[in-house]
Amino acid sequence: MTDTLLAIDCGSQSIRAILFSPEGTLLYKVQKPITDYSTDKPGWSEIDPVIFWELMGRCCRELWDKGADPATVKALSVTTQRGTQIAVDEHGVPLRPAITWMDERIEEHQKPLPLLWKTIFGIAGLSRSIKSVRSECEVNWIAVNQPGIWKKTHKFLQVSGYLNFKLTDHFRDSTGAQVGYLPFDYKKQQWASSNHFLWKLFAFQHNHLPELVEPGQTIGTLTEEAARHIGLSEGVPVISAAADKACEAVGCGAVDASVGCLSYGTRATATIHSEKYFEVERPLPAYSGGIPGMYTPEASVILGYWMVNWFKEEFGHPEQEKAREIGSPVEVFFDDLLNSTPPGSHGLTLLPKWGRDNGRSTPVKGAIIGFGDVHTRGHIYRAIIEGITLELRRGLERIERKSGKKIKVLRVSGGGSQSDAIMQITADIFGLPTERPHTFETAGLGAAIAASVGAGIHADFDTAMQAMTRQSEVFKPNPKTVQLYEKLFEDVYLLMPGRLAPLNKALRRITG
Repeated sequence: MTDTLLAIDCGSQSIRAILFSPEGTLLYKVQKPITDYSTDKPGWSEIDPVIFWELMGRCCRELWDKGADPATVKALSVTTQRGTQIAVDEHGVPLRPAITWMDERIEEHQKPLPLLWKTIFGIAGLSRSIKSVRSECEVNWIAVNQPGIWKKTHKFLQVSGYLNFKLTDHFRDSTGAQVGYLPFDYKKQQWASSNHFLWKLFAFQHNHLPELVEPGQTIGTLTEEAARHIGLSEGVPVISAAADKACEAVGCGAVDASVGCLSYGTRATATIHSEKYFEVERPLPAYSGGIPGMYTPEASVILGYWMVNWFKEEFGHPEQEKAREIGSPVEVFFDDLLNSTPPGSHGLTLLPKWGRDNGRSTPVKGAIIGFGDVHTRGHIYRAIIEGITLELRRGLERIERKSGKKIKVLRVSGGGSQSDAIMQITADIFGLPTERPHTFETAGLGAAIAASVGAGIHADFDTAMQAMTRQSEVFKPNPKTVQLYEKLFEDVYLLMPGRLAPLNKALRRITG
């Protein structure tokens, strides 16, 4: 009977239960869409956390229905979307819907800061950033608008912390999962010390936070109720993993800063594994990695491959109809759109800043420039892919400069990595060999690697990554196309935010 490792990957658009072998082979997978987000007000995004738990149970039980043997599971780990926050009572029952990472609510009416800290932040030139952080913090919004809920809140958890509690009955979570407006010391990878300024910014008390456990260490074991819910035996170890982006870097086999990791998901990101802490763009920190003591400094496109889904829903009906007619994945037909349009999209260039501008004095907003009568849906689609990739290149070059180490190869994960055309565009824009891991389920694989270490199947993360990760196709850059993208990047793309800023500022003044 072969040992297996169960990974739970709860993303923004779906939740997956994935069974891996100790060699990193994906044996079984069940995926369920997450569709029950509510937007009661413009910019809000909430969901009942119980939906995550119910979908997780359904996914796991269907694994066993498909023929997977639950008796082989030696350990399981959870990796989830980041920055989605859940307030629960002492029994772990949610007190209100989770506020997701996509939520854009602002609460301006905060308790005044102590005069000393207000003066310190003013002298440091951080007053605007501090005000923005405080107004966007989910806990602060609840404390101001729902004080009764906040008074009842026993713990404030990430999705991973909530699912780990449901599995083990312990309020514990990974150091590698703490992303968001939290009193977390990213450099030390622990909750901030009592005298840290973060406690002045947020409504947290120390007792609101879960116990932290490093990746690869045990969170607890399955309770009888949880085991029944997911179809496993009571007592199976639940091992600490990390947030999805950190797990993706592990699942890509990125052991050092020479490997650039791109994630083509709802939020598109570029990162490396670094032993050194540095901030790519303040005030954003370098997040904790999926390996103890490592960091994942990150650049991102907030609504990255969400834009691809937006295009498919708004403009991709012909391709969706063709896919339905012949029973083929719709991505095949979208690759046809990319391949039928030349690099540079006949001058159509997209700036993928489609999220909020956080009240910056010089707002940066999304734009498409260069329209002409030659342009088709295919040009718009290619411009979206190129724009996302150009922005990730901008971010990864900043990471490379600050790390002091040359990036020699790219590895791409997430749904977009399944497209050969997108992989080739990536190689050409970066001018680097671009590898596709043997499975695009790299977040799940990273969680399974953590589980293998915790279960003692592999001695440590280095051994586990050597055994469980490998690359399949390699896409080499086309020198002629690299030259075109280099000029587009330097002479057009990098100039767009500054040139458009006065217009964006006027738009905000006129239309609000």
